[in-house]
Amino acid sequence: MKQFLCIIVSLLILLLIHNNSLSSDDSHKYIRVLILDERFPLQPSPEERLEKIGNIKGQLMVGGISYRGNIEVYRGRGGLYLVNQLPLEEYVESVVASEVTESWEMEALKAQAVVVRTYALRHILKNPNALFHLTSSTLHQIYSGENKNRRVVYAVLNTKGEVLTYKGKLIEALYHSTCGGTTEKAKEVFGYDIPYLKSVENDCSISPYWRWKRVIDKKTIEKLLSEKDILDIEVSSYTPTGRVKDVTIITKRDQYILPAKDFRRLLGWRLLPSTWFKVKQEKDNFIFKGKGYGHGVGLCQWGAQQMAKKGRTYKEILKYYYPGTTIQRIK
Repeated sequence: MKQFLCIIVSLLILLLIHNNSLSSDDSHKYIRVLILDERFPLQPSPEERLEKIGNIKGQLMVGGISYRGNIEVYRGRGGLYLVNQLPLEEYVESVVASEVTESWEMEALKAQAVVVRTYALRHILKNPNALFHLTSSTLHQIYSGENKNRRVVYAVLNTKGEVLTYKGKLIEALYHSTCGGTTEKAKEVFGYDIPYLKSVENDCSISPYWRWKRVIDKKTIEKLLSEKDILDIEVSSYTPTGRVKDVTIITKRDQYILPAKDFRRLLGWRLLPSTWFKVKQEKDNFIFKGKGYGHGVGLCQWGAQQMAKKGRTYKEILKYYYPGTTIQRIK
C-alpha cells in the first residue's frame, strides 16, 4: 500500500500544474466531489489536517475511470484524497448515467436529472466553501467520471437548471432503486417528517429487486454484527407500510432490539437489499424473503421507469413522488 501511494504521489507531482481557482461568482455552477473507490476508500476526518500537493486540470484516469475538470490532490494521515471540481451539469450527466440505465425511457431520465441536480445543489449551498460537497459513492450519489451517453446528455440538457422546490426552498430530493409497491414516509427512516416525502403506492414490478431471497449463514451475521452465539433473529415491529422497523437479536447471553435500518447497514446494502422482509431460521442459516431495494423514501427509480413507459411525463412523475413541490429553473 505504501509503495502504491508513493507511485501515485510521484505521478501527481509530475503532472502538477498551476492554475487559478474559480471565481466566487461562478462557485454555484460547480461541484466538488471526493473520489471514493477501492484505492481511495476513506473520507478525511473533520479534525484531519490536509496538505494540498497538486492541482491537475484536464483529464485524469483513476481506477480505469476518466475524470475531467480540476483534480485537487490532498495528503493527510489517512493517505491521499482526490477532489474533482467540475461543472454541475456535467456532474448531473455522470450521476444519471451511473444511477440508472441510459436506455431507459427519456421521461424517466429527465426525472432523474432533475432529482440529481436538486440533491447536488442543496448540498453545494449548505457549505459552498467545503473541501468537497459530496462523495462519488452510494453515501451520496454514484458519480463515475466522464459521461459519453447521448441520451443522458439530451435528458440533462432538456432539463438544464431545473430543480424541485417546496415553499421556495430546494427539497431534500431522496430517491432509491425499488420501493416494492409502496414508498416509505421519511419519518420512518430518518426520524423526522418531511411534508413532500409521503408514502405513495407504486408499480415497480419490472425491477429485478421486485422480489428477492437471501440465505445468510449465522457465522456471517455474527461477524457483521460483531456478535457471538446468536440463537435467533425476530421481527419486533413494523412501519405502517409493512417494512420492518425493529428486529430483536437473541443470543445465549441476552437479547436486544436493533433498528432495522441499522441492521441492514451492518449487514450491507447488497446482502440485505431493503428492510421489507420476513426472516426465519433453518439450521445454521437465516433465510430472508423480501421486496424492494433501498430505503424506500422519495422517488422509486424503477417505478419512474414504469410510469414513463405508460406515457407519463417527467413533470408528472416528479409531482407524484414529491407531492406539493414545484419545478423551478435556477438562474
